[in-house]
Amino acid sequence: MANVTVTWVEKQQFVGVDSSKHSIVMSAQNEDNRTGSKPSDLLLLALGGCASVDLVEILHKQRQQVSGLQLVISGEQNADPPWAFTKISIEVVVRGKALSAPSVERAVDLAVNKYCSVAATIRATAPITTSIKLVEE
Repeated sequence: MANVTVTWVEKQQFVGVDSSKHSIVMSAQNEDNRTGSKPSDLLLLALGGCASVDLVEILHKQRQQVSGLQLVISGEQNADPPWAFTKISIEVVVRGKALSAPSVERAVDLAVNKYCSVAATIRATAPITTSIKLVEE
């Protein structure tokens, strides 16, 4: 079981502390307050982080010569409250030498669709699509 805490600081600012005691500042983003991350952005970051951890592990097990990885995540939200995400896309940019496109595609599929708990949770309400860009070095 994961246990985290969120504590109100002031105005619309909060500090979240994760189960490993790491903290992050969160806030509503308005003209009075620009300190911290929007919670909805943190959801997208959590998706990217979760998928990335698994993706790096899978690529290394495949013996892919990866020198860099970046996930660019875009989310479309409803115009009205509660502004739920309706569609999420992940662009996966992999840098390396002699990369195998089929191997990278398989790794992305496994990371996003099989192993990532955040993706599994989000997928119930918002479809997640992926695209891949390989950069040879």
